[in-house]
Amino acid sequence: MKPIKVNLNPLSVNQCWKGRRFKTNEYKAYEKSLLLLLPNNVKIPLGSLKLTLKWGFSSKLADWDNPIKPFQDILQKKYNFDDKRVFECFTSKEIVKKGEEFIEFKIEKL
Repeated sequence: MKPIKVNLNPLSVNQCWKGRRFKTNEYKAYEKSLLLLLPNNVKIPLGSLKLTLKWGFSSKLADWDNPIKPFQDILQKKYNFDDKRVFECFTSKEIVKKGEEFIEFKIEKL
């Protein structure tokens, strides 16, 4: 299939909602856990970045795109980079048994 181009400025998540948004307790716990579980020795290359993500979901109803923004925000917090440097992202999902959920990622120079 040939790419389809629509000349319209994409909306950010921030532009989609009115008013302030607050982190839920569930998100705060997720962020705390991830910051502890992510390895400290990851070196982020300079320049434009490519992010590869793989989600291991136990629910077939899980959308592959919903966890991207919160996870990417936590990555940039942990590794001290600005996510505006991510110019390419490849995302996939895999259905796994309950209790075997995972997040796999790779950050590389584009």
